[in-house]
Amino acid sequence: MSNHTTVEHFEISLQTPSGEISTAVGVPTSFVPITAILPLMRSLGEEAQVLEQRRLLEAGQRVSCEKGCAACCRMLVPISVPEAFALTNTIDRLDQNERNRLLSKLDLAQQQLARAGILAQLSSLADSSEPLSDEAIEPLNRAYYALRMPCPFLDNETCSIYADRPAACRELAVTSPATECQDMTKQTVQPVPVAVRLSTTLSLLWAELTGTAPRLIPLPLAVDWARRHKEEQTNQWAGTELFEKAMDKIWQYLSQEKARRSIGG
Repeated sequence: MSNHTTVEHFEISLQTPSGEISTAVGVPTSFVPITAILPLMRSLGEEAQVLEQRRLLEAGQRVSCEKGCAACCRMLVPISVPEAFALTNTIDRLDQNERNRLLSKLDLAQQQLARAGILAQLSSLADSSEPLSDEAIEPLNRAYYALRMPCPFLDNETCSIYADRPAACRELAVTSPATECQDMTKQTVQPVPVAVRLSTTLSLLWAELTGTAPRLIPLPLAVDWARRHKEEQTNQWAGTELFEKAMDKIWQYLSQEKARRSIGG
């Protein structure tokens, strides 16, 4: 979060299931859009993932994901409203040819989803005024994955928006052999545990700030959704308020994750 106005400094200490994250951050006291919180959230999420992977390494396991290994890029990726706005801003900053190329790929993906008969369900998921449970979304996840449709942002099995990729993509890593990923629904796929799911925390943050239901938007529909709701992107909040509410959501998630893991042994 950068701004030329006054910056307030905070010391963050987060206790994750795999260790502590301690860092200092500067937060603008001026009013900023929701997308201003993303760099900090991504940084904290990545630090949490490093701790998870270090713990697995000490237990004799290693992450088997490598560049060009893009089997997981055929899965349904849910993103939060702040991420949808940020992704749309990223695309809008590209030169016209590249922007048109990506928008065309997004359009083709929607056409394929329409032919498969699941576009309407995905659209209703993006616009739902009620939060949907994992159980309700699971059949849609499976129907999407059955298409084995490459992510519209995938070029030659490499992510074309890697620096701006969604949190769900950043958080997915496995310790099982790469060959097992040819079918991500198999029980033999062993994902690295995720201490904080940023798409969830960001969707809860947006819901609290706007008084709406938490929502996650399917990636192929995210730019269209953001364009339809562009007036909402003009909302601004004091940077310190955004920061404090975001940290509160992270602490809540970490607390729940710790409880989940203690129950799961």
